[in-house]
Amino acid sequence: MIRFYGYFRSSSAYRCRIAFNLKGIDYDFVSVHLRKDGGQQKTADYRAKNPQALVPALEDGDLTLTQSLAIIEWLDETFPEKARLIPGDKDLRAKVRAFSQAIACDIHPLQNLRVLDYLKAEFGADQAGLDRWCGRWIGDGLAACEALLEKEPSSTFCFGENPTLADICLIPQVFSAHRFGVDLSAMPRLTRIAAAADALPAFANAHPRNQPDAEG
Repeated sequence: MIRFYGYFRSSSAYRCRIAFNLKGIDYDFVSVHLRKDGGQQKTADYRAKNPQALVPALEDGDLTLTQSLAIIEWLDETFPEKARLIPGDKDLRAKVRAFSQAIACDIHPLQNLRVLDYLKAEFGADQAGLDRWCGRWIGDGLAACEALLEKEPSSTFCFGENPTLADICLIPQVFSAHRFGVDLSAMPRLTRIAAAADALPAFANAHPRNQPDAEG
């Protein structure tokens, strides 16, 4: 069985949980606590799985994968008979990937725990400062995502009537937006898509509060 290493509040792990759920794939979960013991992701044992000392990581037999988007695409290609997460049409596939990367490559890294720890340690940022930092980049990034979708036909999800990789990336980022107090009132399309996703068990069950390692 697939073994999946993650952390309840990690946006990257959250993405993978949604993908597992949408495709109905079972896995063994191993919690890697990003704060306990100085950060369990920094241990030699875990670094052997993911030299970046980040979550998530996936093991399947002799295969070890890192990076959430790569893991999700591997799941989609390994289990093609289940709900498809990457469109078959080349143009739509490129749009989905571009939207997903806008979040995974340009928004999320700036709120990553190691970035926030560095801002705190090297520049003396307090929690209010960290919240403003995250809010700035999340707000700007999601506003761009809203603008990208305004160019597309109206649909239940980002690029059609079924969730794709784009929605899998969007929903954890909306969770982070709420966490850092970002005002989404000027982003009606993203808000509507998030509500549609929240109504699906695959998304609701992947929420950080519903994980076995969740904390208050």
